[in-house]
Amino acid sequence: MSPANISTTPAAPSEAASSAAPRYGFGTLAIHAGSEADPATGAVIPALSLSTTFKQRAVGDFAYEYSRSGNPNRSNLEAAVAALEHAKHAFAFASGSATTATILNMLTPGSHVISVDDVYGGTHRYLHKVASSVGVETTFVDLADAGSLRGAVRDNTRLVWVETPTNPTLRLVDIAAVAEEAHAAGLLVVVDNTFLSPYFQTPLDLGADIVVHSATKYLNGHSDVVMGVAATNDDAVATKLRFLQNAIGAVPSPFDCYQAQRGLKTLHLRMRQHAANAQRVAEFLAASPLVDSVIYPGLDSHPQHALAVRQMRGFGGMVSFRIRGDTHTADRFLQRTQLFTLAESLGG
Repeated sequence: MSPANISTTPAAPSEAASSAAPRYGFGTLAIHAGSEADPATGAVIPALSLSTTFKQRAVGDFAYEYSRSGNPNRSNLEAAVAALEHAKHAFAFASGSATTATILNMLTPGSHVISVDDVYGGTHRYLHKVASSVGVETTFVDLADAGSLRGAVRDNTRLVWVETPTNPTLRLVDIAAVAEEAHAAGLLVVVDNTFLSPYFQTPLDLGADIVVHSATKYLNGHSDVVMGVAATNDDAVATKLRFLQNAIGAVPSPFDCYQAQRGLKTLHLRMRQHAANAQRVAEFLAASPLVDSVIYPGLDSHPQHALAVRQMRGFGGMVSFRIRGDTHTADRFLQRTQLFTLAESLGG
């Protein structure tokens, strides 16, 4: 049964909302939020709704209108993500890159963005090659020291893009400190939380305005869905994102939303095991004479280990290391692993 007082009813297309201060634990929310039993059949798993259009009770009187604008499976997933990120609103998109593009479409030509310099390659590509072509300029800054933000702020700066831990060098950014600096200058703060998931880090609680994920990774967790999500507690930001989600139309299919919500129900179990495995792997590699260095926030040797302990509830499943040798050595190593697959992406 769904616990009492949890908003699990599919949210209407205009409001994928959840309590910002959830009463229940993470696992309970992951299983139940956005997953109310079907009132018509009693099915405990919401049905897959493939319809592209919906019957209206009268002109303009409807629960759903058109599947680009809203779909029951998407609303269910968005309600679940909102609950886990302690957000009032969540929005699902066709990919993590589509999420990035939609958020940056909130900005007008002539705007300036500050991004952490060690940002995910796809985000860097969009900021450098696409956003710049429509008049949005980006400065890439080392945000290890939040104070470095001050020197990069301009009169037209509108947004700060943070990724922590970064991909792939696992550098950390102090979200609370950056948010304080950014808000003093009237800037929005976006945090990419893909590498940790809301199980290990909730950026909105630390002062971020928007949290984003490539849901392709840990949120879905089965390497069979490409999707992105964004969540916020800011009603004005939510209104803009809701409009752009519909206007641009980079939305996920109902089936992908159905699959991703299925994956979300085991997120807490998977993340605990990912972190336990990563810690053991990192310690093993750190002791190997064939490895020059290991980068993992859970190791005391990580230069920002103290920040990791303060900001995160766990250290995640991603480990980077520098093998002793050259590119040929690294290539031979990657081709000879038996359990790790040489492939793109993560979280499966």
